[in-house]
Amino acid sequence: MTDGPSEKNVEQRANRLPEEQVAGPADDPEAQARAILEESQERTDDPEGTRDDSPQTPGP
Repeated sequence: MTDGPSEKNVEQRANRLPEEQVAGPADDPEAQARAILEESQERTDDPEGTRDDSPQTPGP
């Protein structure tokens, strides 16, 4: 497992997607970006362990 997303990746992900902008303002876009990237990395590192917890991890 990694130490978490790089600051560069967080800064890039903090630039919200158009559909996220339509949903309304983010209180803390960098914190939101960090959480999204950490969750994504967790699914990548342990797909079997996170399969039941995430609708974005495809089944077998």
